[in-house]
Amino acid sequence: MIEEKKVTSEKTVLVGVITQHQDEAKSTEYLDELEFLVTTAGGTAVKRFVQKLEKPHPKTFIGTGKLEDVKAYIDSHDIGTVIFDDELSPAQLRNIEKILDTKILDRTTLILDIFAQRAETSYARTQVALAQCQYMLPRLTKLWSHLDKQKGGIGMRGPGETEIETDRRIVRDQIALLKKKLETIDRQMAVQRKNRGKMVRVALVGYTNVGKSTLMNVISKSEVFAEDKLFATLDTTVRKVVIKNIPFLMTDTVGFIRKLPTQLVESFKSTLDEVREADLLLHVVDISHPTFEDHINSVNLILEEIESANKPTLMVFNKIDSYTHETIDEDDLVTEKTEKHYTLDELKNSWMSKIEDECVFISALNKDNMEDFKEKVFDMVRDIHTKRFPYNNYLYSEYDEEGNKL
Repeated sequence: MIEEKKVTSEKTVLVGVITQHQDEAKSTEYLDELEFLVTTAGGTAVKRFVQKLEKPHPKTFIGTGKLEDVKAYIDSHDIGTVIFDDELSPAQLRNIEKILDTKILDRTTLILDIFAQRAETSYARTQVALAQCQYMLPRLTKLWSHLDKQKGGIGMRGPGETEIETDRRIVRDQIALLKKKLETIDRQMAVQRKNRGKMVRVALVGYTNVGKSTLMNVISKSEVFAEDKLFATLDTTVRKVVIKNIPFLMTDTVGFIRKLPTQLVESFKSTLDEVREADLLLHVVDISHPTFEDHINSVNLILEEIESANKPTLMVFNKIDSYTHETIDEDDLVTEKTEKHYTLDELKNSWMSKIEDECVFISALNKDNMEDFKEKVFDMVRDIHTKRFPYNNYLYSEYDEEGNKL
């Protein structure tokens, strides 16, 4: 299902909509994220088309007039790919292809392609292949409509089976096979998790590209792959970490994203067992991102979906070295001060100081404020330790560098 290939940069056009549920600012933000996804996949976005509608057109997503504008542009600029910022139905995909006569992708296909590129282990590759098959099944008509006819010839007359039905059956068989393979690997991983004993488990969670792997490398002194791209980490990594005198296990998990394809949530739920079984969550947030609050909400929604929203959580606001705020001139009496004008100190003293979970501000890249971070993690892990091992009192005494009890 997943073939290794060199990714060459191809020119693409992005298409989005402004609706009653998605205003212009939100649409621009989603298209910015889509462009980052295109860059991660190895392409280049050269043009955006946006249309204001009450809701996406049920047949062509955007109006046929706007589609003609898109067609005129891709024909005159030799564009090979058009990418839509929402999941297209099989009917929409078919209708748009007839009009544009070029390769059409939607947000789901693009994310699946990035996952296919990034999957390294057999487990991750199997999960991505399953998601691809589940996504492909209702869209086989698009791929094989030219073969949709009865098989004929000597010995082949009769009720028979159309080519499209044959292909659907093959994909269903493939899905069943991949699910069995995942079940086998899940059992093996469950045994591995069980064999870790009763050590406290800490899981890094958060939006994609917020610096989880960089933080993992700093805290565990390991070499987990980290890159300034979306979904740099797909494979779950577990490392033993010791802060002061308490050891625990830290897990780096796949990042979340808005409009995450349903197929991926389902196939990667087993990977997220690491989050489900964690005793403590470190929710990493990129505070330099202009819509980091939306990122927090997106992650919380997925945590609720996997029944992990009520776990002890430390909010880790990362990338303080990249944080900037807008300024208002002293003689400007019109502009109203909003959160985008807050300094870092003002942000810390605003709603962040009132959230129920503990929080800390760091820069994992520059290792700023890491001692405060370690201290908070140590305190929270120690609380879990004392409940789990109440008889090991020596674990909770603090010692100086020479081994003397404080």
